[in-house]
Amino acid sequence: MDRHNNKHVHLHLNSVAVLHLLLLLLQQLTCTSRASESSPPPSNELHIGFRAGPNPAVESFQPLLTDTSGNYSLGFLRVNRKQLSLSVLHLPSSVTLWSANTTRLPRWADPTELSFNGSLVLSDPHTGVFWSTKTSSGDRVWLSNTSNLLVADGPTLVWQSFDFPTDTLVENQNFDTATALVSSNGVYSMRLGPDHMGLYAKFAGSGTGPGQIYLKHTAMEAKADIVEGQPIYLVLKSDGYLGMFQNGSGPPVDVQPFTTFQQNVPGIRRVRIEPDGNLNGYYWTGSTWVLDYQAISDPCELPSSCGSYGLCGPGKVCSCLENRTVHGSGGCAPPENQNSGDFCGAYDNRFRVVRRSGVELPFKELMGYKKMASVELCEAACGGNCTCWGVVYSNSSGFCYMLDYPIQTLVAVGDETKMGYFKVREGVGKKNVGAWLGLGLGLLCGAILVFVGVLGLGWYNLKSRGVKGYLEEDGGGGVGVGAYKDLGAASFRSIELCER
Repeated sequence: MDRHNNKHVHLHLNSVAVLHLLLLLLQQLTCTSRASESSPPPSNELHIGFRAGPNPAVESFQPLLTDTSGNYSLGFLRVNRKQLSLSVLHLPSSVTLWSANTTRLPRWADPTELSFNGSLVLSDPHTGVFWSTKTSSGDRVWLSNTSNLLVADGPTLVWQSFDFPTDTLVENQNFDTATALVSSNGVYSMRLGPDHMGLYAKFAGSGTGPGQIYLKHTAMEAKADIVEGQPIYLVLKSDGYLGMFQNGSGPPVDVQPFTTFQQNVPGIRRVRIEPDGNLNGYYWTGSTWVLDYQAISDPCELPSSCGSYGLCGPGKVCSCLENRTVHGSGGCAPPENQNSGDFCGAYDNRFRVVRRSGVELPFKELMGYKKMASVELCEAACGGNCTCWGVVYSNSSGFCYMLDYPIQTLVAVGDETKMGYFKVREGVGKKNVGAWLGLGLGLLCGAILVFVGVLGLGWYNLKSRGVKGYLEEDGGGGVGVGAYKDLGAASFRSIELCER
């Protein structure tokens, strides 16, 4: 009996062992299958022959190349779910520090591909090249510990991303007069002049060039003088300031200190031109980015802090230039008043006027003006100009500021002698509908007239044939047409003839 029980136990144990081995084998096969579907791990260098495409299983960021510290990575960043951007991210915060300036965003799908064959190229065979480093002799690509993407030919550096910034500067990255920081919405930019740093807004219809300057910081030249004819450059220093230089070994010609200026901050720093137009500086604490600098401290001094046709009061209390309009998330005017170029089109010269006193421009010191004797003359100069969107006039100075771009945010002031005149489009986006509606109504009226004419002619012919028949049937002495009071039995006889 015991021998039989022992045999049963051994069989049971052998079955359990076999089942366990099968489960382990199945798990190994599953893991192998999943590993084959995942993206390969990012490397520290890319070499000739490298190719990679977007992985459909990745939801946000697909790393392709990392720096040796593991803080930065180059890879595919999902945009609008179906598109991608080739970007360098600060991995601990997922903040984008640099993006390739593509002609348009590629699709997050085959056959989009990043390849390296002397030049780093983002392309697909149907659309062509979206972006390239345009280097033919590179033999490797790597990412520095400062987030700089580099292409080298042996010991020679042939391309670096620091020369092509997007909206961000990091520590010790030189920013010169040939480059620009552009906000993610494409409206605002930071640029250098011969002796200053400027912030610019490029609104619809503002023409060529960088647009309207709304902040100009001229070098103070406290420690060194600017030598005329020599270019300047800007550097974000780890000590906590934006320094303007002409000579790399000399002192700065200007210093813009941060809140933590000359303080021992262990984390890295960056500055970015924001979608609202401000230039902000930050430092990394190890867990979060802390705001450390703002080029414009008062929100009402930003070009469009309260949106199109907005009015900014103390404490950034937003309202609308037109009292009957309530300020909301969409601003104070329809989108066509923000996107249209001017009033010069055949149907575009349709507008109503909004007037408001106690307003001024947030950056009027940087705008051109004409001196005029009255507000009426100032308004008339704009009213007959199809490229003018509005004017702001000061009675005390006689200065007339003309706006050649869609109206943005004005600043509320207590001086009622500062007056604004603003055009607001009417029927924008409906002109084609109105034209088709007018054409349709015209055709309908024409058809009705033709129908009535044909009907009238038919009735006339029918009536003529009917009367002639009556006369012939009565021997030429039929019923005469006389006054209503003379109609007697003959009238009914006519009806009888008609019914017969």
